[in-house]
Formats: sequence, structure tokens, C-alpha cells
Amino acid sequence: MLRGQYHGHPYGELNLVVPLDKGAELKGLQGWQGPGWTAPDPGSRHHPEVRGGAVIALFYLPAGRISYDFAAPS
Repeated sequence: MLRGQYHGHPYGELNLVVPLDKGAELKGLQGWQGPGWTAPDPGSRHHPEVRGGAVIALFYLPAGRISYDFAAPS
């Protein structure tokens, strides 16, 4: 599993998940996601995580907003 930097979405986020390896998934706020879309809510926070292989994830950040101004929960 690969885990990225903890961050938040002041205005939400839209993600297109394109697995390059069979069974590869991106963790969304509602659980693990294979091919398709995820949409974290405005104000949501998380570590981006991938498991099961390589994924291309295209992110749309409304107004280009992303925040790293807080500590991850322990």
C-alpha cells in the first residue's frame, strides 16, 4: 500500500480512478474504489492511499484549493 500526505479539501474534490493493474484501488472516504469516480465532501480530510497495484488518479480541486495546514490524527 502507498500512503500520501494528509490533507483537506476546503471545497471538496473530484477524482477519476484509472487502475493500471487488475485489482488496484484508491481509498475514498466511503472505502476502496476501483475504476470510476470518488467525490470527497467539502471540508473532508484524509491520507490518499493506493493498494493492489498502480493507479492513475486525476484530481479536480474546485478553485484549486487544497490544505495541508493541520496535523494528521494519531
